[in-house]
Amino acid sequence: MAYLYLAIAIVAEVVGTTALKASEQFTRPLPTLIVAVGYGIAFYMLTLVLRTLPVGIAYAIWSGLGVVLVTLVGMAVYREVPDLPAIIGIGLIIIGVIVINLFSQSVAH
Repeated sequence: MAYLYLAIAIVAEVVGTTALKASEQFTRPLPTLIVAVGYGIAFYMLTLVLRTLPVGIAYAIWSGLGVVLVTLVGMAVYREVPDLPAIIGIGLIIIGVIVINLFSQSVAH
């Protein structure tokens, strides 16, 4: 169940972060509400994940995949195109998450 909760936390964080830009510094009510609800769900789900996964591992996966997904959503929704160094950095984040999941003894397999 930890990975299901983690997936929900990641998606909720991506929704909240995407709405953060649309909130225009919290001046638009609906995007502001989406930010609050998205982050609320994300953090609650993350607390459930921490019942089984170590905080460092859970946070690495949550934040790493969140960065990747927010970048993809930013490309699709806001037409923000990352440059080559950003793409390389995001690739390294993906590699890091894979290494954690495949090789870390801290992750419940």
